[in-house]
Amino acid sequence: MAEPLILGLAFFLAAVLYASVGHAGASGYLAVMALLGVAPATMRPTALALNILVATIVTVRFHLAGHVRWRMLLPFVLGSVPLAFVGGALTLPAQVYRPVVGAVLLVAAAQLARTAGRAADGEVPAAIPFGPALASGAGIGLLSGLTGTGGGIFLTPLILFARWSEARVAAGISAAFILANSIAGLLGNVASVPALPPSLPILLLCAAAGGLRGAELGARRLGSPALRRVLAVVLVIAGLKLMFLG
Repeated sequence: MAEPLILGLAFFLAAVLYASVGHAGASGYLAVMALLGVAPATMRPTALALNILVATIVTVRFHLAGHVRWRMLLPFVLGSVPLAFVGGALTLPAQVYRPVVGAVLLVAAAQLARTAGRAADGEVPAAIPFGPALASGAGIGLLSGLTGTGGGIFLTPLILFARWSEARVAAGISAAFILANSIAGLLGNVASVPALPPSLPILLLCAAAGGLRGAELGARRLGSPALRRVLAVVLVIAGLKLMFLG
C-alpha cells in the first residue's frame, strides 16, 4: 500500500472538505487511493471503515446543531440499508470495479459542481414524500454497497434538486444516511475486513481529525462553492484514471 503518511494527510484534507458539507468522504478516499494505485480489494473496505468513523462524527455534530431530521431520514434508510448490505456482499471483479467506481466518481463530481452554489439555506419546502424517498434510498443503497461509498454524494443533491429540504438539513440527513449505509455495506462484506491495511489506525486518526474540523465548520456554515468545485476536479481526475488507466 502507498506511504501511510501521504494517505493520512490526503484523508485528513478530504475529511475536512467533505464533513463541511455533511458527507463522510468515501468518494474522496476512493479518489486518493485510485490516484496512488491502491488495490481494489483494499479500497472498498478502507473507504467504508473511514466513512463509518467520520460519518459518526458528522452525524453527532449536525444532530447537536439541530440539523438532523430523523423522521425525514427514515424512508431513505428503510430503502437503503438492506440494499447496501446486499451490495456489500457482492464482489465485483477488478476489471469491473474500476470503471464502475470511476463512473461513480464522475457522477459525484457533476453533482458537486451542480450544487456548488446551493450551500445557503432557503425556503423550507413540503415534507419528503415516503414512496419516492424509499425508492431512491434503495437505489443509492445498492450503489453504495457495491462501490464502498455511503451514498450521501447522491442523496444531498437529490434532496436539494427536489426541494425537499434546505441545505443544512439536507446535509444532516445525508450524514446519518451515510453512516447507516457504510455500516450495512461493511457488514455485508465482512470477508473483506482482512484486506484492510496495517496502517488503518493511523488513517482513521487522520480522518477523524479532519472530520471533527469539517463537521464543526459545516454545522455552522456549509462548505463554500469554491471547495465543492475543487473536490469535483479531484474526483474527475481520479474517475478518469480508474476508467481508462486502471
